[in-house]
Amino acid sequence: MDVQFFGANCLVFTSKDQRVVVDDNLSALGAKSVTKAGDLTLFTSKQHQDTPNDVRMVVDMPGEYEVGNLSIVGIPARAHMDEDEKSLNATMYKLTAGELQYLVTGHVFPALTDDELEAIGIIDVMFVPVGGNGFTVDPIGALKLIKAVEPKLVVPTHYNDKGLKFEVPQQELSDALKEIAMEPKERVQRLKLKPMELSDVTQLVILERS
Repeated sequence: MDVQFFGANCLVFTSKDQRVVVDDNLSALGAKSVTKAGDLTLFTSKQHQDTPNDVRMVVDMPGEYEVGNLSIVGIPARAHMDEDEKSLNATMYKLTAGELQYLVTGHVFPALTDDELEAIGIIDVMFVPVGGNGFTVDPIGALKLIKAVEPKLVVPTHYNDKGLKFEVPQQELSDALKEIAMEPKERVQRLKLKPMELSDVTQLVILERS
């Protein structure tokens, strides 16, 4: 599984027979959409941009999906701005490819419930927003999520990007990392992992914007 980051919370997972695009709201942020014909598109919120008619499927709600050798589980969650504890207006996605399990949290309330943690289970790679300012999870919330999930690898998303026009200014990645108090292991253009490359201690990798 190959993972690319396109800014904001937009990620593209590519396997031999399928592309999965997560949160491609780039056109609303002044950038070009990366969604192509035949893609499976996932959104962590129901408030999202329209997708081309020729995508394979649009998913913006909880459920279980099988696409080729890829398993996807949409986990209902409370959105970070929801005041009602029982509101479940966000969806986290757990993707399993081979022996690796990925989690895209999206803009969730950082105090996960026992049911959410049980559904998440063991995670190898976790993608978590850090930009804060009311628009998404802030670094303190991100750290709370990291400690709860205990992934082997953390990849921060949704921070300030000069190429994107956010409605609310997002924190700089460097400032967010200081609050999280995690030093990046490395910076990569694409994330392509093997299980034996992962440490038992949670590490952080910066995935450069493609």
